[in-house]
Amino acid sequence: MSEPSSDKSGGLDRTDHFKKLRPSGGYRTLRSFQVTTVIYDATVSFCARFMDKRSRTVDQMVQAARSGRQNIAEGSRASATSSQTELRLVNVARASLDELLLDYEDFLRQRGKRQWGKDDPEARAVREVRIGEKKDPTNPSDASDWNLYAPWLTHADPTVVANSLICLIHQANYLLDRQISGLERDFIHEGGYSERLAAARIAERQRKAQTDQSDQEFPVCPSCGKIMVLRTARKGKHAGSQFWGCTAYPDCKGTRPADGSDLSGRSDLSDPSKKEGP
Repeated sequence: MSEPSSDKSGGLDRTDHFKKLRPSGGYRTLRSFQVTTVIYDATVSFCARFMDKRSRTVDQMVQAARSGRQNIAEGSRASATSSQTELRLVNVARASLDELLLDYEDFLRQRGKRQWGKDDPEARAVREVRIGEKKDPTNPSDASDWNLYAPWLTHADPTVVANSLICLIHQANYLLDRQISGLERDFIHEGGYSERLAAARIAERQRKAQTDQSDQEFPVCPSCGKIMVLRTARKGKHAGSQFWGCTAYPDCKGTRPADGSDLSGRSDLSDPSKKEGP
């Protein structure tokens, strides 16, 4: 497969530069995305097996499960250009899962079924499963995460399936809460995309300025022998022109022209910005 082309200017690969500035994508390796994928698939299966397909609740549950998953992916992609958009979409995913959680709790309550407690052995067994150890997390057809929960999600008793999904939703919410907290912390400490872009631009200008300056040979002051720096005349008939000025100024007013000619023989070695003569 050929490498994607990139816009290069002055030896700087702009594609690589922006990837480093605001990385995006990579959502398939996020545990929150992996858990919500299982929740989405299991919800579709649950509704098909145990719910009346004509009920509006079926569509609402499937859409809430889908929203929880899709908004994580969309937020990850949006992170390249907007930290606020990423944060907003992850919060939408979190809210969608809360809606789905209520649907499963309603299913159990309305049928008089017991909801597992946090410390019940059944709930602990589900929580002990370690998701995210897929052989290839970037492969969307890899069902290894689903297989980890298959004993509960394919159970014939809808009470077991619903309770298992409640456990998974709590896990996903915990992961999303940590993700949201991290995004908020990064935004406070590092700013959004526009701020980072401006900071990167300033840093690049400073780097170029330092490189340009380091490429020059600094002359020695003909008056005192100290290193000279490049200055710009501010007034007089030479206003705007550059010249070499002594670093000991104003104690030493030695100068050299910027074109490299030697002024050591001049009797007037003062700052040309203050003289009318050449």
